[in-house]
Amino acid sequence: MPYDDPLMSWYEAASDRYDAWAAADMTADVPFYVGLAHEADGPIVELAVGTGRVAIPVAYATGRRVIGVDASPGMLRQARARAAEAGVDLTLIEGDMREFTLDEPAALIYCPYRALLHLPTWADRRRVFERVAASLQPGGRFAWNAIAFDHRVAAREDGVRHEEPVPHTVRFAVGDNRIDLVLDGGATTSLWWATKNEWLGLIDVAGLHVEALHGGFAGEPLTDESTEYVFVVRRSP
Repeated sequence: MPYDDPLMSWYEAASDRYDAWAAADMTADVPFYVGLAHEADGPIVELAVGTGRVAIPVAYATGRRVIGVDASPGMLRQARARAAEAGVDLTLIEGDMREFTLDEPAALIYCPYRALLHLPTWADRRRVFERVAASLQPGGRFAWNAIAFDHRVAAREDGVRHEEPVPHTVRFAVGDNRIDLVLDGGATTSLWWATKNEWLGLIDVAGLHVEALHGGFAGEPLTDESTEYVFVVRRSP
C-alpha cells in the first residue's frame, strides 16, 4: 500500500471526520487554489485530493474537470459521493503521488493541506517533484503549502490531547523532523516538516522555478513569524 499502513489506517479511521478536522485548522487555502485554477489554461490536477474538500470548490468555481489523486480508498469514496451531490466533474485516481502519470500535461498541479509532509524522506519528495515537472505543460504551475516549523508551537503542543475536532494527541519528534497525530483508537498519521532551503533544493533538482513564496494564503510576506510556506512554482515555458 502506498506510504505506510499506519498512515492508511489513520485516513480510513478519520475519513468520515476529515473535513471537520481540516476546517478547524485551515479554510483560506480553498480560495487560493481556486484563484490559481481560474488562471490555468489546461488540465487541473490535485495531489492528495482526499474527500474533495478543495477539488470540489475548484471544479464548481471554474466549471471544469479536476483530476484528483489519492492513496486512501475511504477518502476517494467520499470524494465521489460529494462530487456527485455537488454536480461537479472529478476524475479520481487511487494511487501514490510519487508514481502518478497523466494522459496529457497539466496547466496546474496543486497539493493542499500540507499533504507533501506525509512523505517521510527528501528522496520521496524528490520523486513527486520530478513526476510533477514531467507532468506539467510548458509554463505550467505547481502549488502547495507546508508547515514552517515553529519551536514555540512544538513546546506548547507536544503531548497535548485535544477533544476537537477529533479526539487526538499531538507528539513532536524534533530529532526526526516529525509530528505524530494519534487518534484515541491508536491510528496514527505523521508529518515530516522541511526547511525553506530543502523546498528550494527540491524545486531546483526538478528544474522548476519559484514564482512566489508567501507566508500565508493572502500573499503575506514570509517572515520569521510565519507558520506556513505557500509556494507557487513554474515549469519553464
